[in-house]
Amino acid sequence: MKEKELLCNAPIGVFDSGVGGLTVAREIMRQLPNERIVYFGDTARVPYGNKSKETVTRFSRQIVRFLQMQDVKAIVVACNTASAYALDELEQEVDIPIIGVVKPGAKTAIEATHNGKIGVIATQATIGSGIYKRYIEENDMSVSVVEKACPLFVPLVEEGLWEDPVTDEIARRYLSELIDIDIDTLILGCTHYPLIRSTVGKIMGDKVTLVNPAYETARELKELLEKEDLESDKRPELGTELYRFFVSDAAEKFQKFANSIIPYGILSAKTINIEEF
Repeated sequence: MKEKELLCNAPIGVFDSGVGGLTVAREIMRQLPNERIVYFGDTARVPYGNKSKETVTRFSRQIVRFLQMQDVKAIVVACNTASAYALDELEQEVDIPIIGVVKPGAKTAIEATHNGKIGVIATQATIGSGIYKRYIEENDMSVSVVEKACPLFVPLVEEGLWEDPVTDEIARRYLSELIDIDIDTLILGCTHYPLIRSTVGKIMGDKVTLVNPAYETARELKELLEKEDLESDKRPELGTELYRFFVSDAAEKFQKFANSIIPYGILSAKTINIEEF
């Protein structure tokens, strides 16, 4: 019984190539307030979007090893590129539950569409992998998927230009072709993109449903923990460190960005040498 209690009270590991996965961590904090989190952002090696499948898989393995050393009970791959390139192999290698951000968002988009036209915006790597299109079409042959790489969104978000004329203009250029083909559902296929959701929504209009995979991933994690009987049923005791953050570089910059989007206050982010794992 004591061992079961210890397992249920173990933290959830969340990782990303940098800061984008904080939108996933934020949703987990909102939807699963009893859970502790260990977050790792690979800020020394970001972005993953321009790297090969083999490199992203190697990086992901190192991070998973680090998280397992933190005694996590489940892992969330809060990075679309790593979900696309590495998740299948990680699932075979890890003996605890592990989920990515692609499938939860894709499933919700299938449920949401009425006219069978779904758009996906993401980084070049995620679009190049074709993972959203493949997963959606495997689950519903009647749906057509149009994908659009939006590479400038990530630097704009990281510069804090969430509501800025520059972001508006670039978003209009990227999204114009998706408006022309009458999609009714749009997946925000990069963890940075929820931070410019209002801009995207304004341009796409009220008739287009925006799917935020960060929200859907937290929901799927909740269901998974319940199914595996791993959920924490009580709030950690006062004084317990609920959320711990680790990075591979630039801890101060990470901390500043994290505090701008997470309302719980991040006291510190510790730098580790991920190459040692």
